[in-house]
Amino acid sequence: MTVTTALPHADAVALADQRLGAWLKQEGCEEPPPPAPVPARSDRAHPGPTARTGPADPAAPAGHLADPGGRNAPPALTDPAGHATVSADAPAERLRLGGRVLLDRDGGPLRGSGGRYDRRRLRTPAPHGTHQLTLTIATGADGPTWVRLEAETHTTGSGVRTPCRVPVPELACTLLPLLDAADGPVAVQSVPRVLTAGEVDGLIDELCDPERRMPTVVASVPADRGIDEWVAEVVRPLCGQLPGLATAYVLDPGARTEFNVALEYHSVYGGAVRTYLPEVDPASRYDGARHPVLARRRIEEDLRRAAGLLAREPRRIAAEQPLPLPLAAVPVLRVVAPVVPRTGTGPDAAAAELAVLAHEEQQDRAEEQARADELQRVRHSLRRERRGGAQVRALAGRFCGGSGGVAAVAGRTGRLPGGPGTPGVPGIPGTFTELMARIEEFPLLTFTGDQKSALALDEMQCPGAGWARLTWDGLTALQEYAEAAVRGEAGGDFKQWCEHTPAGCHRFPPRKAVRGESRTVFSHTKWKRERMLPVPECVDASRRAFMGAHLRIGGGRTAPRLHYLDDCSGSGRIYVGYIGLHLTNTRTN
Repeated sequence: MTVTTALPHADAVALADQRLGAWLKQEGCEEPPPPAPVPARSDRAHPGPTARTGPADPAAPAGHLADPGGRNAPPALTDPAGHATVSADAPAERLRLGGRVLLDRDGGPLRGSGGRYDRRRLRTPAPHGTHQLTLTIATGADGPTWVRLEAETHTTGSGVRTPCRVPVPELACTLLPLLDAADGPVAVQSVPRVLTAGEVDGLIDELCDPERRMPTVVASVPADRGIDEWVAEVVRPLCGQLPGLATAYVLDPGARTEFNVALEYHSVYGGAVRTYLPEVDPASRYDGARHPVLARRRIEEDLRRAAGLLAREPRRIAAEQPLPLPLAAVPVLRVVAPVVPRTGTGPDAAAAELAVLAHEEQQDRAEEQARADELQRVRHSLRRERRGGAQVRALAGRFCGGSGGVAAVAGRTGRLPGGPGTPGVPGIPGTFTELMARIEEFPLLTFTGDQKSALALDEMQCPGAGWARLTWDGLTALQEYAEAAVRGEAGGDFKQWCEHTPAGCHRFPPRKAVRGESRTVFSHTKWKRERMLPVPECVDASRRAFMGAHLRIGGGRTAPRLHYLDDCSGSGRIYVGYIGLHLTNTRTN
């Protein structure tokens, strides 16, 4: 969680300490004593390193390492003019609370700039590991106070894995309203808020604001449910994993109409929930594909699983977003265990041993800081790649006329012909136009049919139906199955693969994978002819083959279908002969 608060730095720290102490008391631990006051020191000192001098002090806090003569002391921080500032190398204060909880707390100046930070790290035992909660408050020379809360689970080396999805800490839910937390122009709340028609313009301004870092989740209400009932029974449990990671709104009937008229390419209705990622472009049809929709059917099938799916993008964005400058300038936490010199050594030998240990600890800390800085660079790189991918999709959409062409090249290589290199197109297609442009990304699948039937689905599918996404899921699973089948490791046909998907592979619902058509369809001359679809001459001399195996795209017996021929045992490929509306059978007109 990364938010801002209008509170002054000292007030935000005091509030955080108060809530942390209350939580510890509730858990049966003693409240930590107030932090020791930090003596005021000049922001500017004489140029040169700042060092602690003198022999080891027995009364010094645990972990304090002296460095006689300052030979191994880390250099002090410097300002842009090269003047040394106060040193930030003091170790964190470590407290053991209740015998089982460790609290580390530190604070000081930010690296290389004005401002300061305060940090609290709480470690509690957990089955097969440790829960770690880190709260950092940083304020630059100017600008707001930033608050970041990180929750992690560190597993032991026992080989037992704990769940990878760490729950939202209670501290996040209690701090958000007290801090009046914000994400750019958006107030960050811990529960969804119902909007009326008069508030839609404000919501659209929030979605399009370039300073927004968090996703915004917008829920619609189905026509057959009351809004209060739907919010209490569905929306609030569905958004239970979002506090601090996303803002959430519910559109009442009037607001839904106004919203969908204003954002025709980004609409949401019928009980669906849509996640709007940062940098919405309301005028772009192709930008609409970036913002995933969670359909009502999937929500009602398994509300708990749907809540996990809804939180997936906000969690990814929270982990990948580059840190704001004040938080990026916070030094890595330094915790030093007490060092006891070996017995039988004199004062000079003990001092020398402590100096060596101090030097080694400083080197370790420098390496850890380098890793933290590298992570920040990776976050910036990921952000640039995603922005570049969005631009490629928009350009590809302008060029493609339904037959691939430039769009296919852009989707396959991540570059537009004749243009500069652009990072590859990420994510799952939201339209069949984009899907068909990228179908060559599956090296063991060959599309032999007519693209028109697939592209026509873009004009027919209801917003939120997710047909293109489900088709992409099916193609991904077919590709993974084909890779195993050509090696003789699939263990059966594609239906069996879906029923027993190996760990680490993409799972496609088994009930949507159908081995073949009914005897009635096979015996009906016209219906069978519709399913005689193109294949290469190496598969059949007539260049046609019956493709009864198919994937159900969407719900219902008349929803779209993907027909394919599994020839992994022959040519080593799968041929997709048709993507489109349900072919004729006893249930279609």
